[in-house]
Amino acid sequence: MAFDGITIANIVYELKQTILGGRISKIAQPETDELLIAIKNNRTQYRLLLSASASLPLIYLTSTNKQSPMTAPNFCMLLRKHIGSGKIIDITQPDFERVVQIQLEHLNELGDICTKYLIIEIMGKHSNIIFCDDNMRIIDSIKHISANMSSVREVLPGRDYFIPSTQDKISPYMIHTQEDFWAHLDAKPCALAKALYTSFNGISPIAAEEILYRAGIDSALPSDAFKDLERTHIFHTFERFFQDIDQNQFAPSIYYNNDEPVEFSSFTMQQYSDYTSTSYESISQVLEEYYAAKDAFTRIHQKSSDLRRVVGTALERSRKKLDLQTKQMKDTEKMEKYRIYGELIHTYGYSVPEGAKSFQAVNYYNNEEITIPLDETKSPAQNAKKYFDRYNKLKRTQEALSIQLKDTREEIEHLESISNSLEIARGENDLVQLKEELMDSGYIKRKYHTGKKVKILSKPLHYISSDGYHMYVGKNNYQNEELTFQFATGNDWWFHAKGQPGSHVIVKSNNEELPDRTFEEAGRLAAHYSKGKLAPKVEIDYTQKKNIKKPSGSKPGFVIYYTNYSLMIEPDISMLKEITE
Repeated sequence: MAFDGITIANIVYELKQTILGGRISKIAQPETDELLIAIKNNRTQYRLLLSASASLPLIYLTSTNKQSPMTAPNFCMLLRKHIGSGKIIDITQPDFERVVQIQLEHLNELGDICTKYLIIEIMGKHSNIIFCDDNMRIIDSIKHISANMSSVREVLPGRDYFIPSTQDKISPYMIHTQEDFWAHLDAKPCALAKALYTSFNGISPIAAEEILYRAGIDSALPSDAFKDLERTHIFHTFERFFQDIDQNQFAPSIYYNNDEPVEFSSFTMQQYSDYTSTSYESISQVLEEYYAAKDAFTRIHQKSSDLRRVVGTALERSRKKLDLQTKQMKDTEKMEKYRIYGELIHTYGYSVPEGAKSFQAVNYYNNEEITIPLDETKSPAQNAKKYFDRYNKLKRTQEALSIQLKDTREEIEHLESISNSLEIARGENDLVQLKEELMDSGYIKRKYHTGKKVKILSKPLHYISSDGYHMYVGKNNYQNEELTFQFATGNDWWFHAKGQPGSHVIVKSNNEELPDRTFEEAGRLAAHYSKGKLAPKVEIDYTQKKNIKKPSGSKPGFVIYYTNYSLMIEPDISMLKEITE
């Protein structure tokens, strides 16, 4: 979600609950466009992160400290001089803009109380952190903006501070009547969602979509498509939405598509009801968790791109090979016809005239009359031999193709399992183990042979069921094999998605009978960490470990079993507790 006025309102509310009335104890500038301010209030120390980064502007309370440069930048030194022990007396959001104004009191050199303002503008590439005096005159800013850089506003020492108004927008709280509301929207002949976020401050496109989703309205329609009753309903939905914001009815959450964080929000996103969501006590926790998770997901995705390319190329080649072999196998279906032709020529060949191009005979296998083509330059015995030769050649081809098809299907299954493992990889250690498997399988050439085995630090995922049983999930084929054949004992339970790539899930039974709820939760894990995780429900096979066998010479992670139970389960694991070790 965009860092819009609604998110800023949530942050301002949180800051008022935590640091309002507190004193600044330390100011650091770890990056050229970032401040980290330590604040003491009510015997608690808080760290406030302010970032004016063009790509990722942020403001939130963080639990993480950052390394500061040996020599503090000039802007940092200026803030230390003026507000190094200043008291925060107010925190506001003017006109529902993406702006936070922190009002501070401090003592000057003469011991008199002075007022200063630290203003954080969260405006994409135009983001800035600006320090002003009590007359809102700029003392300095973390970024200097001259007239050559912006025709709208200069941000330089000595200039008066104002919030630039480059668009014809007003605060949602300035709308008091339905007529006023629709007057702004009707002035914009575009989709209603776009009219909303281009008419009012602080509304991002996704917030506009949420308001209209709650109203049950097609957001792509223009304002003139709605009748009076619908207009009243839309206005009341808009009004109720901002009443909740005004009354600080926030619900900080992160929404996930599988394991990937998709959006964060300060309110409940009804339009994302199909996604998994995690709620938090504060918007700062959401922002810290969201951007850390987003960064980790992006980083792993980038680092695994080479492995994905290797697997994708091998899969494409194997699938083409399978198509060709399947086509060749279909061609061998005519071999029985050639055998019958040969037999019938042997049986009735004495009656075939010399030089005949064909002859008709009764097929004694089904009592149907068939026409058999002949080579007129050959005798009946030679024609029969020709058909038997074709039959024998196709029979040999069929036998060879049966083995090749089996090998190709196993290869595709193995590669798809590696592809699934790449999807659930969480760290670089997981990628090391997957790369090792690709090298062992010959898909990647080893550049050197040291004789030493690569140290594997990746471990299976570990969950606790609601009934207290330990559940383990293999993140790749090597872990699957280790869990199933080395870690699990005979009476432990084994779970796997039926007929598709996925993780082995082991539940340690402690030689006890598992409750039904634990079976269901283990099934959820097997569904979630499988190729079918996007399906509403996944069929899961489960059995005790003692029933699992590994065929000799089979690919890593490949097993067989003949005794099992099955269940259909949703791949939702939001209720499960993961143990991080």
